[in-house]
Amino acid sequence: MPVPSVPTESAGLAPFIDHTILRPDAQPADVERLCDEARAHAFKAVCVNPIFIPLVAERLAGSPVAPCAVICFPFGADPTAIKADEAEWVVRHGAREVDMVIPIGLLKAGRTAEVRDDIAAVKRACGDALLKVIIETCLLTDDEKVLACRLSQEAGADFVKTSTGFAGGGATVEDVALMRRTVGDGMGVKASGGVRTTEDARRMIAAGASRIGASASVAIVGG
Repeated sequence: MPVPSVPTESAGLAPFIDHTILRPDAQPADVERLCDEARAHAFKAVCVNPIFIPLVAERLAGSPVAPCAVICFPFGADPTAIKADEAEWVVRHGAREVDMVIPIGLLKAGRTAEVRDDIAAVKRACGDALLKVIIETCLLTDDEKVLACRLSQEAGADFVKTSTGFAGGGATVEDVALMRRTVGDGMGVKASGGVRTTEDARRMIAAGASRIGASASVAIVGG
């Protein structure tokens, strides 16, 4: 998965962007608007909470935009069997990409085998769907960030992702660069949380991000 170059035009950022709405008060009409914007701007994916995946899959039918669901969000503290069941459900209802949260407390406690097994179980449940692993960088030391990335690699995940945006911190250039150095070219790196402007997105891509999670996507591609 080669690291992409930074687009010179703001509109060229669209293929990097997961157009996202994860607010607890999001309504079906908000999700429909998001899907229509994603089709109009040719974003990479629309990322929503699981309840909206059937709606997103229907709204994006015939479009190259991928329906994406977050699971075990935002804390990652669900039992592995429930995470796997949730992943299987969203894929069965149309998700082509799944963003999961690791069990952060287990990682920090050094229970690495459990974290790896947790990710691997979700990856199996995803089938052909792409799996992104949210490591929640703002809660980790640099050594823990590296460890989380390596465990994600070992478990067969497709991407590592910085943040949920719900833990008091988001993506930083430094974290994206560290994650990219750790995983090399073999995985994707998604920068998410606090990416709001064209310049924010360009800086993340220059640091090694191959995907951007954003709710301000239209403003980003509009320059």
